Amino acid sequence: MKLTRVSLAVALVAAGALVLSGCAAGGGSEIQQGTTLTAVENSPFTSANGNTADGNTTYNNNINYMTSSSWNYYDNTPKLVKNTKFGTYTVVSKSPLTIKYTIADGVKWSDGAPVDASDMMLAWAANISKYNDPKGVNFTSAAAGGGLDLVTAVPKISDNNKSITLVYSKDFVDWETAFAVGMPAHIVYEEAFPKVTDNAKASTALVKAIQSDDTATLTKLAKVWGSGFNMTSTPSDKKLLVSNGPYTISKLVKDQYITLVANKDYNWGPLPKLSKITVRFIQDPTAQVQALQNGEVSVISGQATADTVAALKGLSGVTTTTTATSTYEHIDLTFNNGGPFDPKTYGGDADKAKMVREAFLKTIPRQDIVDKLIKPISDTAKLDNSQTFLPGAAGYDESVAQNGSADYAKVDIAGAKALLAQAGVTSPSVRFMYGKSNTRRASEFALIQASATQAGFNVIDAGDDTWGQKLGDGTYDAVLFAWQFTSLAVTGTQSQIQTAGGNNFNGYSNKDADDAFKTLTGEYDASKQQALLARVDKDLWSDAYGVTLFQFPEVTAWSDKVKNVSDNPLSPSVFWNFFDWTSTSKK
Repeated sequence: MKLTRVSLAVALVAAGALVLSGCAAGGGSEIQQGTTLTAVENSPFTSANGNTADGNTTYNNNINYMTSSSWNYYDNTPKLVKNTKFGTYTVVSKSPLTIKYTIADGVKWSDGAPVDASDMMLAWAANISKYNDPKGVNFTSAAAGGGLDLVTAVPKISDNNKSITLVYSKDFVDWETAFAVGMPAHIVYEEAFPKVTDNAKASTALVKAIQSDDTATLTKLAKVWGSGFNMTSTPSDKKLLVSNGPYTISKLVKDQYITLVANKDYNWGPLPKLSKITVRFIQDPTAQVQALQNGEVSVISGQATADTVAALKGLSGVTTTTTATSTYEHIDLTFNNGGPFDPKTYGGDADKAKMVREAFLKTIPRQDIVDKLIKPISDTAKLDNSQTFLPGAAGYDESVAQNGSADYAKVDIAGAKALLAQAGVTSPSVRFMYGKSNTRRASEFALIQASATQAGFNVIDAGDDTWGQKLGDGTYDAVLFAWQFTSLAVTGTQSQIQTAGGNNFNGYSNKDADDAFKTLTGEYDASKQQALLARVDKDLWSDAYGVTLFQFPEVTAWSDKVKNVSDNPLSPSVFWNFFDWTSTSKK
């Protein structure tokens, strides 16, 4: 599975933006003129490129999902649905694995430039480790270190610039969801080289830079791709808003809302019905319910509390559902920041650092968190005891039986104190980061802080509403967030666990886990896949990497003024079929 971060969680993406497209598309617009709908997200939009290490959040990618197009998407079964109106991909050869991608005629960016091979070439280059080197060309892709690293030769362009062919150096089990068109190549080049204003020339120059390994040019392109599309309000440079999907961004107001309007030329995927969709940013779940009750918003979904659920039950004209999602809450410890969990703090003594990590994890009241904060929302909620499997998934029970998570099933203050004494560490300070304004997260932190204090830890409140942008910056020692799976790819956790992976924010490195993932990339047998993931799972718990807490129960509610709203266990959750939404509201 692939992952994306959420403000109660976050997760890993494939190469390219989260995919959108549909099973049915037609030649004409289905827009119901003047219709509008307002939905809610827990956190603000910050980047039109959700594939960067900083931009890879659920809240960015839900929006980007509605403004982008690609080869396929997941319905809420979940089943992978191909969108041949956008383009096709064909297995040319199985040995070596060779895939040809072709963009359909007429598919274009909202500025009129065609979507073509230059965009696909950029998507490949931006997401391979070769060009995600902190000491060289660095696109800062969240997918770096994934399956596209197996495409070691520069892809070949054909069919009048409509196709490219990827040749994998070895078999790759998740190839079908590993590659997607991301950012517009011509815009990236023009932003890096402002004197170039001709779209075709810009696209040609970008392809030439990749083909010739022009590191000077690629360095400038990487800077634009990695941070140039970050935004918290409507940019004055409208080129940054160019999209190839059903909607385009028309307005972004910092910390308040984002408005999308229908792309009048779009007909290469499922056709949307609404003229305009506005997404408001409301972190407080109680305020979300009030906005729904007052008619200010029509759809809310996400991080509910027991009070939220109770309040929703009292509303008339509102439908509410609770869905077990592919999102899981967890705590990661930082291995490389000179803090209490870093071997360098103890002169390179890895065993001492590990004992301190183990001690801290023994204080985390995992069951208390589930009982007090999650069961009031879903009475079937239980602890998540795996780092690589979701509860209920094939292989989960077998992995949990041997992965070592049982050592952290209950709070063990005495055991934590003994480990600190054995390590010779007194009153270690732990800077603990979480989403400050997130009600549920704040409650989780309070329970953790109170428990860890009993063992002698000084837990410092490092709560921050910009936590997603701070991941990996070394300013915290422990962090509470979540990962959300965006696909059923079995290598989905690789980027967060593998040494120097694009989503590896805590400096974790384990050769056995790296080797297991290398084997997993070419393994098609389900039982062997599960065994390899179980091996990684055991490595993580043995190294005191962190702890998992619970699988998210997502509460979604919508007004009877809107139709066709439904949840999806995978990201982008409730937004997955935005193209089916209808509303009686007009503005």
